[in-house]
Amino acid sequence: MTRELADWVKSEVRPLREKSVSWLSQYHFFRDPARSAFVDPRLFFAPADGVVLYAGVVEPDEAILDVKGRSYSLREAIRDPFYDRASLVVGIFMTFFDVHVNRVPYSGFLSYREFDPLDTENHPMLDLEQDIMENLRIPHERAGYLHHNQRMVNRIDVPALGIPYYVLQVADYDVDSITPFTLKQNQPCRQGERFSQIRYGSQVDLIVPLSARHRFTALVSPREHVEAGVDPIVAIDEIHPLSQSGQL
Repeated sequence: MTRELADWVKSEVRPLREKSVSWLSQYHFFRDPARSAFVDPRLFFAPADGVVLYAGVVEPDEAILDVKGRSYSLREAIRDPFYDRASLVVGIFMTFFDVHVNRVPYSGFLSYREFDPLDTENHPMLDLEQDIMENLRIPHERAGYLHHNQRMVNRIDVPALGIPYYVLQVADYDVDSITPFTLKQNQPCRQGERFSQIRYGSQVDLIVPLSARHRFTALVSPREHVEAGVDPIVAIDEIHPLSQSGQL
């Protein structure tokens, strides 16, 4: 279940504070613990372990957040200037202490597009992580990496919902640190299935376009900690069911 940031830091991070970075890198960072598979067509589950940075509905050209007065929009996030759907967006920051294996939030057919960093190299996320871990705060002014860094835009088409949704993976300082487990377009994927890993710090956003058929409601708030494939982060309610002919 979701936990408040302070509770998670106290129970999961503080016991490891005396360990060296080399020990953490070798024995802790790349862990992939066995987890129960949760399947529920009424929910999107978290795609990543981490701290919720933001959760809410935005228009395509509206700011998800402002970084030192510069707007970071949905179109910029997925690097598609023609994206035209208001969407529910949940951003999850994966700290060095989180499991970095990503899981499928809802079953469908997965395709992907990879985008290189806009600068010579990725911008580091360490400043934001330090503020989260040491001060238990989320300073958006430290999220400038969102404008620049390498990312993978995973699109999952869901016939059952009549829409696609997106899992956006943003890499930290290391380039080519996003590692899909299967490089295949339009592949079937199941809710809770492991599909990728990101090395070291990173961020993963769930982006769900709004629909006339369904209402999508965020179940999490900033400063909560979630686990991939375990914690539900978006509820699905049917508004207008399809008729037998497939029409609204």
